Amino acid sequence: MKDEKVAIVTGGGSGIGRATALRFAQQGYKVLVTGRRAGPLQQTAAEHESIAVCVADAACAEDAERSLTEALGRWSRVDALVNNAGAGAILPLSEATPERIREIFAVNVLGPSLLARAALPHLQATRGAIVNISSTLGRRPAAKLSHYAASKAALEHLTRCWALELASLGVRVNAIAPGPTESGALTGMMALTADQAAAVKAQERARIPLGRRGVPEDVADWVVRLAGPASEWVTGQVIAVDGGFELA
Repeated sequence: MKDEKVAIVTGGGSGIGRATALRFAQQGYKVLVTGRRAGPLQQTAAEHESIAVCVADAACAEDAERSLTEALGRWSRVDALVNNAGAGAILPLSEATPERIREIFAVNVLGPSLLARAALPHLQATRGAIVNISSTLGRRPAAKLSHYAASKAALEHLTRCWALELASLGVRVNAIAPGPTESGALTGMMALTADQAAAVKAQERARIPLGRRGVPEDVADWVVRLAGPASEWVTGQVIAVDGGFELA
């Protein structure tokens, strides 16, 4: 229908991205999920008829434009952009090569910037919203994760700056800073072994005041809320969804 809302979710093949796409679809949105690998995206799309797929690298300018073209070609509007795709690594300073640093910042800082720029006129037309996915590490230091943490701190400040810049256009910009969440990032993005990941999970769980690690749906609920009318007077905020982890 003409008035159906449309969301674009990057990194929609797993974890928080998949859960967010499903939450949007359950709320009546049409959803375009993007990512580098077709298989996981298609698995997400198979879970709801309102989800479509676009294989794209969020950090590539041409792919960012192509993602917007795909969404507009299908549904003629964009109401929400969720910059969820992320890159990171356990990277001691002694091992930080230019290539590895660039890869982290390309996905976590350049990518959201390219997509936000491409989506801006369409978000202005719908008085839409941008939601960036940060991390509690954007605020608290962690050894061997300095470049990942710095990229998330940069994303949070982009959130605040864009909120000021785009308010007069009717576009809201907020971010979520998830705490330790069951998303597969430890064995995937961080390349830990199963035993190493289990040890990290146990350490984190012991430090979370609410006593458990998060699940993707904990975060997805807040993303959809920030993108929707219930938050129409909220902009420039970074909301920790972390079971109190930031306080510990």
